[in-house]
Amino acid sequence: MSPATPRLTTLIAAVGFAIGSVCFDTASSQETQTAGTFEVVTPPACNNDKGEVVRFVDRSGGRTGMAAGMARRDSSNNPIVLRSNYTSAPPVFQSFIDRHECAHHQTGDVDRPHPPRNGPEHLMNESISDCVAILRLRDEDGYDQAGLKKVTAALRNEMTKIGFPEISISSRISNIENCFLKLGTPQEFINKILKKRGLLQP
Repeated sequence: MSPATPRLTTLIAAVGFAIGSVCFDTASSQETQTAGTFEVVTPPACNNDKGEVVRFVDRSGGRTGMAAGMARRDSSNNPIVLRSNYTSAPPVFQSFIDRHECAHHQTGDVDRPHPPRNGPEHLMNESISDCVAILRLRDEDGYDQAGLKKVTAALRNEMTKIGFPEISISSRISNIENCFLKLGTPQEFINKILKKRGLLQP
């Protein structure tokens, strides 16, 4: 099923900044750490649709105990991703947040007019960014079904804590799971989005 399917995107809760949970990434050997004291992962490579390098900036603030990211431009008009409270999220989910926020730059969301929050277009953008994120984790970091399950378990945990209904949670997870099975590379998927938006660079 396409991540652009309205049935899914109208149900996906607007937590596209992808927030942390208490699941563990066994590959990172974090099982001995106390929840809330995770090491912050190295951010991935990220360039926006114009070819500009996106910088990741760690900052304090945000909702206590909740990892979050925000894709934007800084005061000098440089593309950045702000990372908040990453020590509260396990590495597997920090990586998902980073790639989700990077995707907002890669697909041109940051430089387009922001649609009404929780409206269909906004939720579509979040769905697309989820898709790019899981494809990158699959192709660049070698995530298998076990890795996918850790990401979706983390997402379920946070959405449940915030109070979203099961239909919203399961719809978003279904979108991510279907994206994980897509043929083609993350960049091919991004290019399709850019072409549809008239943003594909020659």
